Amino acid sequence: MEAGQRPWVLKEVADTGAVTRLQGDLNQVAEPLARALVARGVSSFDEARHFFRAGIEDLHDPMLMKDMDRAVDRLVRAIRSRERVVVYGDYDVDGTTATALMTDFLRSHGASVTWFIPDRVKHGYGLCRAGLDEAAAKKATLVVALDCGITAVEEAVYARELGLDLVICDHHTPPDVLPDAIAVLDAKRADCPYPFKELCGCGVAFKVAQAVQAALSAPQEALTGYLDLVALATASDIVSLTGENRILLRAGLDLLRTEPRPGLRALADEARIRLSEADTRSILFSLGPRINAAGRMGDAGRAVKLLLADSPEKACAWARHLQSVNLERQLLDRKTLDLAVKQAEAAIRAGHEKALVLFDPTWHLGVVGIVASRLVDQFNRPAVLLAPSGALVKGSARSLPGINIYDALKACDDLLHGFGGHDYAAGLTIHPDAIESFAERLQGAVADVTEAGALDPPLEIDAALQLGDITDRFWAVLRQFAPFGPDNDNPVFATTELEVQGHPSVVGKDGKHLKFRVASAGGESAAMDVIGFGLARRFELVRESYAARRPVALAYGIHENVWNGRRTLQLQANDVRFSDNVDL
Repeated sequence: MEAGQRPWVLKEVADTGAVTRLQGDLNQVAEPLARALVARGVSSFDEARHFFRAGIEDLHDPMLMKDMDRAVDRLVRAIRSRERVVVYGDYDVDGTTATALMTDFLRSHGASVTWFIPDRVKHGYGLCRAGLDEAAAKKATLVVALDCGITAVEEAVYARELGLDLVICDHHTPPDVLPDAIAVLDAKRADCPYPFKELCGCGVAFKVAQAVQAALSAPQEALTGYLDLVALATASDIVSLTGENRILLRAGLDLLRTEPRPGLRALADEARIRLSEADTRSILFSLGPRINAAGRMGDAGRAVKLLLADSPEKACAWARHLQSVNLERQLLDRKTLDLAVKQAEAAIRAGHEKALVLFDPTWHLGVVGIVASRLVDQFNRPAVLLAPSGALVKGSARSLPGINIYDALKACDDLLHGFGGHDYAAGLTIHPDAIESFAERLQGAVADVTEAGALDPPLEIDAALQLGDITDRFWAVLRQFAPFGPDNDNPVFATTELEVQGHPSVVGKDGKHLKFRVASAGGESAAMDVIGFGLARRFELVRESYAARRPVALAYGIHENVWNGRRTLQLQANDVRFSDNVDL
């Protein structure tokens, strides 16, 4: 292995016999596919059926969630007595989709509903007094908080003083003391028996809708029209794509492809994507950023209005507006990232090697989360980006697998005015004078919560594979592993002794990507196209392989490429190196 390269390792399979047994159970499915399934914890026919075929009917009973009975009783009473209800959301994709879902659902049952989403700069994250004051001014008697509220202990007391009942529906890590509300729904509560802990905020809202629908003896089938919203939130919030999230995302993608709501159809047109082929990437890189842009650049309510649009005309108007806002956001992203990279490099030189804490008085609070995520990708360490917010400073923290940023922030909570979030993402508020001390303290806190190997992870390979084994049947099974995301990545295969066919090329506007073709040594398989995003640094290696006829090894995923209506399979390279440097 060359210096600086990540080692390739086969994923561990505790019971190797399970691979052979699963092959038999699944009608002699290819061994690499059976191995990839076992590595995901799927080792029997029933588990494989659930992995590939589980539907909405396989979701858990929402009444298993702690306080769901109290939430349902209060919502049913509000519906039947026509009380005024305020749906209180958050300004990201998860929060705006949850707001749209709950608002439309309650209105469909005749409730008097308005919604409120805080302004990122003016109000900050989560439940705030100003939002509760607005609910009281509207003569509301019930506030339903979505994707926020789990840390709102003081705000819950204030709501009660205003005569407002409060139902909290959240999914973030709970504090030691919970808010005193009518109901506090969060599967991560230590006393919550709900079997699946990784729902996003919109997922929790959907479970509430299921429970209320049942209490009203209304058909559950009527709720399927909300699954596109749940899919948007599940993919965008980067939650674990296992269990119920996998079921909800897959069903939501089916709805997006066949019967999208007017707002999402119009937004897809602006993004120039085909919803008929929507997948997780479509959401992450096209739909999600445009919805997020509304809250990042001002009023997140614009995204809710798009999602609730009941006519193509309204939908197109809001989609065009969000497209314009997103272009503005992209420009601001680039400017902020350029400054942040320079600061990050200086911070590392100064000894801040465990985590980055960066602040600039010119940064916009709406883009620090995006830029923090990009810094994590570029520097492979947690990043906290801070921007001014009145007399205080607010910001976003992002992390990577194996480093729990919430726990790291908790170790620094005496320096913070407040914080909240989960393992990989959090928000925080701090006084400007405490930033330097916080940056120093966070180094040790991150070191304490970093799992072994998190900062230098190997490239995990699901199975070895020969190109000739990539048949139509192989692809028909592999494509059913989707949707992909955290805890269910696209399987990575490795093939050695490959011949490079023809001259490689560097492609892309930024010249960062690598394109070439490979075939099995000796011509035992047809040549296949390879695209390596961000792998232009391997150009000389691949060119030398072609010139010297020195075989290469490839670690890759398999994707379907559609061009001018023609579908072909393409290998998406994670890494490439000379075969004699690989030992799997």
